[in-house]
Amino acid sequence: MIRKNPSGDLPVVAESAFVDPTAIICGKVIIGENVFIGPYAVIRADEVNAEGGMEPIVIGDNSNIQDGVVIHSKSGARVEIGENTSIAHRSIVHGPCKVGSNVFIGFNSVLFNCEVGAGSVVRHNSVVEGVVIPENFHIPSTSNIRKPADLATIKPVRADASSFSEDVAQTNLRLVQGYKRIQNEL
Repeated sequence: MIRKNPSGDLPVVAESAFVDPTAIICGKVIIGENVFIGPYAVIRADEVNAEGGMEPIVIGDNSNIQDGVVIHSKSGARVEIGENTSIAHRSIVHGPCKVGSNVFIGFNSVLFNCEVGAGSVVRHNSVVEGVVIPENFHIPSTSNIRKPADLATIKPVRADASSFSEDVAQTNLRLVQGYKRIQNEL
C-alpha cells in the first residue's frame, strides 16, 4: 500500500521497482530502480523534527528490503540505504541511519542511530546502535555493537561472506523481474 503521511508527502517509487501488495510505504520515501520490497515490509517516513520538517527515507537502486522489515525514523531524520544492499527478513532500520552500498544486514538485526560502511556484513540477530561501522567490516551473528571499543575485535569481511551478500542481492534482482512480469495476473 502506497500512502501519504500527515504532512502530505507521497512516496516516489521507480517504475522498475517491485513493492509487494502487503507492504506499506508511507510518506517521504524514495525507492530506486529495480528495488525489491518484500511482503509485510513497512517503510514509514512520517515524523517531523522540531521545525516541522523531515528528511526522506531513500532506498538505493538494486537493493532489497525483505519480508517483515521495518524502516522508520525518529523526528524526521534521514535514513539512507545504499545501492545493491540487502536488508534481510524482520530487521529494523531506525533512523537516523545510513547503510552503505553492497551491505548485507542479517535476519532480525536492529540498526539505530548508526552508519554501516559500504561492503560490510552485519550477520543475523545483531544490534548496531550509535556507532560508525567502517567499510568492509564483518559483524558476527548476535553481536551487540554500541560503542567504538566494541569494534576492536571485529575483522574485515571474509570472501565467503562477501560472496553470500552478492548472491542474495542477485537473487532479489531476479525476483524483481519475475514479480514485475506476473504482477497483473490473478
